[in-house]
Amino acid sequence: MNTTIRIKLSIMMFLEFFIWGSWFVTLGTFLASNLHATGSETAAVFSTQSWGAIIAPFIIGLIADRYFNAEKILGILHLIGAFLMYQMYVSDDITFFYSYVLGYMILYMPTLALVNSVSFNQMNDPEKEFANIRVWGTIGWILAGLSISFLFHWDSAEGVTQGLLKNTFLLAGIAAFILGIFSFSLPKTPPKVAATEKIKIGDIIGLDALKLLKDKNFAVFFISSILICIPLAFYYQNAHPFLTEAGVENPTGKMAIGQISEALFLLLIPVFFTRFGFKKTILVGMLAWAIRYVLFAYGNGSELSFMLIIGIALHGICYDFFFVSGQIYTNSKAGEKYKSAAQGLITLATYGIGMLVGFGVAGWITDNYKTLDGTIDWKMVWIIPAGIALAVFLLFALLFNDKTKTEKEIPAV
Repeated sequence: MNTTIRIKLSIMMFLEFFIWGSWFVTLGTFLASNLHATGSETAAVFSTQSWGAIIAPFIIGLIADRYFNAEKILGILHLIGAFLMYQMYVSDDITFFYSYVLGYMILYMPTLALVNSVSFNQMNDPEKEFANIRVWGTIGWILAGLSISFLFHWDSAEGVTQGLLKNTFLLAGIAAFILGIFSFSLPKTPPKVAATEKIKIGDIIGLDALKLLKDKNFAVFFISSILICIPLAFYYQNAHPFLTEAGVENPTGKMAIGQISEALFLLLIPVFFTRFGFKKTILVGMLAWAIRYVLFAYGNGSELSFMLIIGIALHGICYDFFFVSGQIYTNSKAGEKYKSAAQGLITLATYGIGMLVGFGVAGWITDNYKTLDGTIDWKMVWIIPAGIALAVFLLFALLFNDKTKTEKEIPAV
């Protein structure tokens, strides 16, 4: 890969995740302060991510992989996304806002696969080259959060009161427009499948991988993956509103600590796999979710603010040790025949079904745990997902007994 292509791919990844980080982190606070959304309405808006994840494989499998170059589809989706972002920016009604977000996420979620396709198509050794490109996505997300807090101050107490968080959609829309135009200059990535070749719906969503569920241990892992996404949804939906209400200064910038942690702990996964194996590594990830929420439940924005910061910093362990480890485990169990199908099935189960349920539960809990003056009982909002995470931890610890040396599947970092 020459330097010009490397720079282009890095810019692509940076903008792809800068867009997402520009608006998704602060979405919960925006919905409550600007649109006065209830917990169930907020859950419905966040669940658009899950619907996008469910529909994305069909867009990729039926259109992008068969008829058009990936970089052209990427450009078109982001240009339409920029228009929808502007509609979200000017919207002041939750019903219309929901329709715009739903349309946007149906278009955005496929781009996550498209940027990977464009990248892999230019690589001779993806295991060694991809991480150096993908890290720019994490940098983009982090910079978006830092900009909102320390450059624009949209998430300050005064900024939230003045409704300035709506500017996050304008920022994301501008970045989406830039990426949409820039995408047409990316290396050509032609369709992978001939337009005349028959394709089954089961191939697209990975139904062939259901055969793996005959393995008791994989079935336990599969069910645990869905269940752990319920407490995961609480973090995405409630963390920013909670930190804002707790009086934490620059909450968006401080939540970027989670992405920094994610990048650092990613490097430690091979070490944990080699020394402790898959089961212990993934159990650490599950337990981290419970610990994080207990810290949120009993911390505050003043003398115990360090507990909240530690909770945010645990994101690397929570996400990497479970989801990345799970992807490696799935890869090792599936074999060459079902490798792609298995990854597709796990993605559908977690980001689709699991988080769809999780957002709904989080919204219901938020609506039903309010004090007499109408404020949210955040202690209970966090204790409940902590309990769910602990229950999944115990379920997995007791029922999963696979002794496979999955660490052999881990590429060197």
